[in-house]
Amino acid sequence: MSSPPPTRSLHASALALSLCLLLSAAGLHGGSPASIENLRPAPAGTNTGPAAAGNGAQSKIENPAAPHGAALIPSGTYLPLNRSPKDLEKIPVAAFWLAELPVTNAQFLDFVRAHPKWQRSNVSRLFADSSYLTHWAGDLELGPSAPPAAPVVRVSWFAARAYAAALGQRLPTTAEWEHAAAAGYTSADGKNDAQLNRDLYAWLARPTPDVAPDVATAKANFYGVRGLHGLVWEWVDDFNTALVTGESRGDSGLERDLFCGSGSVGAKDTSDYAAFMRSALRSSLRANNTTSSLGFRCAADNRPTTPYL
Repeated sequence: MSSPPPTRSLHASALALSLCLLLSAAGLHGGSPASIENLRPAPAGTNTGPAAAGNGAQSKIENPAAPHGAALIPSGTYLPLNRSPKDLEKIPVAAFWLAELPVTNAQFLDFVRAHPKWQRSNVSRLFADSSYLTHWAGDLELGPSAPPAAPVVRVSWFAARAYAAALGQRLPTTAEWEHAAAAGYTSADGKNDAQLNRDLYAWLARPTPDVAPDVATAKANFYGVRGLHGLVWEWVDDFNTALVTGESRGDSGLERDLFCGSGSVGAKDTSDYAAFMRSALRSSLRANNTTSSLGFRCAADNRPTTPYL
């Protein structure tokens, strides 16, 4: 197995690939640096989209089958950022439950206590690289770099999946995560939410902090989900379907400039810089990778309940 990527902030590594994809998608690959100005988000004060009903907060749906601390995300569609002519233009997304908050250090500590094979000193390198939970003070001790209420980071896809499975849940798919994250603060369509765009791009411009903030500090979106933007990057279940396959990334005979140009040839919205960042990140990951800015949250199917007769 080749060495995992460095565990510094993912902003820099994702930035390089996403800029490459953005430039090629906009027909600017190889152009002057000034051309990047065309790709910046719309300025504050633009149309904020359809008005939200009431105070903008969606009413919670009481359901005895709802996972604890989860919001019901209604059905909808996801428009893939990159697709081939053979792929669907729109992917239907069934209603599902999504955790309102990412998993915290305290919650993950409870998990590794109950499942010792996932403790830092016990985990197999097949399932987590050498940076797994290195910001914790010990196997069962968080320490000052891992506040209990901060999102857990430096966890692999394998570990995140195991945590979700222990709760009878799973990781969200790319389509589900993107569908939920497309909401603004006051509307299900956040594309023209000026405040959301300001917060999102301000977060992307900042370096990863040494200590992550409390998950409760994140703003809730229209569905009541917090921190999809602005806390940490998050694992999705099918992260390795992004852009290209592992085999093609490992092919030393590939012409990298051609890959960059073709990687976004099917891009539908070349102005969505944040989506390119997420896509670039996902395509760069391996399942055992851990980094200082990558966490996760759980999801669950919306199973209909059988009424009592």
